[in-house]
Amino acid sequence: MRSTLVSLVAVALAVLVAVGIDAPGSADGRSPQRQGRPLEGKVVYIDPGHQLGNATHPAQISQPVDAGGFMKPCNTTGTSTSSGYPEATFAWQVALRVRHILRRKGAVVRLTRHTNSLDDWGPCVDARGRAGNPGRPGPTADAKLSIHGDGTYAAGAHGFHVIRPGHLRGYTNDIFDSSRALARRLRNKLVARGLAVSTYAGHHGIDVRTDLGTLNLSDVPTVMAELGNMRNAGDARRMKSAHGRRHFARALVAGISAFLLRPTS
Repeated sequence: MRSTLVSLVAVALAVLVAVGIDAPGSADGRSPQRQGRPLEGKVVYIDPGHQLGNATHPAQISQPVDAGGFMKPCNTTGTSTSSGYPEATFAWQVALRVRHILRRKGAVVRLTRHTNSLDDWGPCVDARGRAGNPGRPGPTADAKLSIHGDGTYAAGAHGFHVIRPGHLRGYTNDIFDSSRALARRLRNKLVARGLAVSTYAGHHGIDVRTDLGTLNLSDVPTVMAELGNMRNAGDARRMKSAHGRRHFARALVAGISAFLLRPTS
């Protein structure tokens, strides 16, 4: 009896599909799983800026590497809040939250570093920049985001800015337009979540630079997000709080999603 009932249900569903009627539980024709995983099949690389151990490995991080036709130090120590909360830790904690949310949405997520430890240093900016490129180990990225906190003592300086690659012939000309689109969507979602644009860097929350190896060496759409001025008391409070970091992460995911799901025609 049970097998007969199962067969009848299967036949009924087949008839519904044949006449163009959606199956139950799928208002738009997609499976319930697909509805809850809109980024299925997308690959995102997240680059948590710096590394906690960079400060204890000065010889290693000072070694020059290619940054896009010119040489720069492998990496830097990053900044910190006035109370000593490191940029490397902030970037790491936000990156883990971003990864968690993106994976729930179905995306494949890769990080450019896998620890936040005083024992580790790097990776260098050239490795970060090339991560996710076609032909490199691992899946090719559909988008790449480098997460940072800025540091300036300028009076009243606060707010976020998104850095996109400028036009560097032979390096960024292939990703110039797509990275600009990513930067705009990310900026828009950060603003929509109530975050203030920078009062001291960029223009309307977006800066353009050609001196950053993390951006110059990428062959996939990429941007860097300086999520606040860690030397500003208000920005620092948000960046040090778990609630604030979750807020940053949700805004970043919204921006990445808006870019990945944009119309392609």
